[in-house]
Amino acid sequence: MSTNTPNEKGTPQSRTYTVNDIAAILGIGRATAYKLANSGAFKTIRIGNMIRISRKSFEDWLKMEGLDDKIE
Repeated sequence: MSTNTPNEKGTPQSRTYTVNDIAAILGIGRATAYKLANSGAFKTIRIGNMIRISRKSFEDWLKMEGLDDKIE
């Protein structure tokens, strides 16, 4: 089972974001991004001490918050 789906350019696109990814997308610091990820605003996956954020859940949250212009 693949964890990647192709994007418009045909290159694999991960189904998850890292905390650093959402910090960059939102233009916030890492500490704030960790707080947001731990707030339950969107689905997260913990792998050991790593946090991965569901791309779909995060992008749905962005749309709900009216921030969907931040999605590339």
